[in-house]
Amino acid sequence: MSFELFVALRYLFARRRQTFISVISVTSILGVALGVASLIVVLGVMNGFTTDLRDKILGANAHGIVMSADRTGLTDAPHLIDRIRQVDGVRGATPFIYSEVMLSTPHGVKGLVLRGIDPQTAPSVLGILSNMTKGSVADLAPRASAAGAGEGGILSGPPGVIIGDELAQRLGVVVGSRVNLLSPAGQKTSAGFAPRIRPFVVVGVFSTGMFEYDSSLGFVSLDAARDVLGLPDGAVSGVELAVTDVYKADEVAERVTRAVGGYPLYTRHWMEMNANLFAALKLEKTAMAVILVLIVLVGSFSIITTLVMLVMEKTRDIAILMSMGATRGMIRRIFMLQGTVIGAIGTGLGYALGLGVAELLKRYQFIKLPHGVYSLDHLPVLLQWPDMLAIGASSMLLCFVATIYPARQAASLEPAEALRYE
Repeated sequence: MSFELFVALRYLFARRRQTFISVISVTSILGVALGVASLIVVLGVMNGFTTDLRDKILGANAHGIVMSADRTGLTDAPHLIDRIRQVDGVRGATPFIYSEVMLSTPHGVKGLVLRGIDPQTAPSVLGILSNMTKGSVADLAPRASAAGAGEGGILSGPPGVIIGDELAQRLGVVVGSRVNLLSPAGQKTSAGFAPRIRPFVVVGVFSTGMFEYDSSLGFVSLDAARDVLGLPDGAVSGVELAVTDVYKADEVAERVTRAVGGYPLYTRHWMEMNANLFAALKLEKTAMAVILVLIVLVGSFSIITTLVMLVMEKTRDIAILMSMGATRGMIRRIFMLQGTVIGAIGTGLGYALGLGVAELLKRYQFIKLPHGVYSLDHLPVLLQWPDMLAIGASSMLLCFVATIYPARQAASLEPAEALRYE
């Protein structure tokens, strides 16, 4: 152990005549510990919210979409999908139809974002279809019934539709209920323009935890979507794709655009389509981090107070050490080490407290959130090591900077002047 560290530890832990200085030292340690613990818990919760929101958005939406700029849709989807699947980084691709319709039941009417999908390939792209609460995406295939048996044939029953649990509760429907879809595009009849109405059967219910999706999103087969919207055979709105690495969706989107030949086709990825949302979450996380770093800064100012008062108490000891041959650099390092030790103890306690609280939140989920207001019912916690290292480094840096002024003041004492009035 070096001479400077030995003296610093003696000053820090030895019994003092000035109890008040010991109280300030403990306060400094607690201030740093609370700041570090607050940073760990808050950043963990912010990371949890962001990750949970991202997973739910990507569960209900594809990682990227390929569409046509001329708004006529795609007519050669099978050939286009084959080219997209050959692109490096693409995990799956499926055609889709997107429109807005009205969902009518005996209990009410609600606007619905209608998505026509391929029941065979869509589950590999849309995670929501692999984790449904009731029913299965396979039930979207054409249904058959025994109606019309008196005519000696089996007639095809109404097509299936999958809706969110919030919408199902609002309209009072369950799996097997009959509903009607009304297309605003309509159809021209002898009596004039009339909306196109088709009967459907609810074959499945999904739950994402996000009210926007669970209350206004519905899935039907591609053929059923073309029928209710009056689209020609083979027409689709675009192609949805899934990538192997969601954080490289922008790079894959560029490769897909080149593979499909560019204009009028273009590719958009999830980071682009949700840029404003995730930018706001990132800004909120940064703002919270800055605010909580101020707590650590308060603790570091307490270290300045502790060291300044200690210098005043140990003036005679400093003068004696310098008279015995201690250099100004050694005196400076003694007080810098003492402040650094305070910061290290406070940071260590902060890690223990913060990680403990985060683990309790993750395991027992004792803080509940209002259902329907947030995308989940408890505080999510996700601790990331880059954040943990940044918190520790910033805490130690602030504590070290706080030692510079008191240490310089201690090293600038003149032994003769310090001992004159002792």
